[in-house]
Amino acid sequence: MKVLILCTGNSCRSQMAHGFLQSFDKNIEVCSAGTEPAAHVNQMAVKVMKESGIDISDHKPKMVDQYLKDEWDYVITVCDHANETCPAFFGKVKHRLHIGFEDPSHAKGSDEFILGEFHRVRDEIKNEFYKFYTEQIKSKLFTYEIGRIKTNGNRKIQ
Repeated sequence: MKVLILCTGNSCRSQMAHGFLQSFDKNIEVCSAGTEPAAHVNQMAVKVMKESGIDISDHKPKMVDQYLKDEWDYVITVCDHANETCPAFFGKVKHRLHIGFEDPSHAKGSDEFILGEFHRVRDEIKNEFYKFYTEQIKSKLFTYEIGRIKTNGNRKIQ
């Protein structure tokens, strides 16, 4: 199962979604990219993800162009701009979805308010991507595994 998560800068929302989705199942190939990638991952995003037990400090923003010819089970945009400017994929894309979130890096106010916005958006991303994982991916992986076991005649679930 291959999932590409797109955002404009690939520095905040897509990186958090990438981290969460990968944490739900290490067997999923998860990548993230941006239509206009930033120079580095937003440090506040790194901080709030670390609070959730997920380390995205080694993630790097990438340009979506490097993934255009690949095959994907899902391409998911997490911001309206990326959804509107998402390039045409030359590879095979089985499902294209938009799960939008506000950009916490645009929050204005006190440090406490900004941190609160990062926590709020992080939690929304976790909840929405867990719902996506359980409804779209986990059920398909389970069906695939059952089919593979029946096909091979092997009754042992691995």
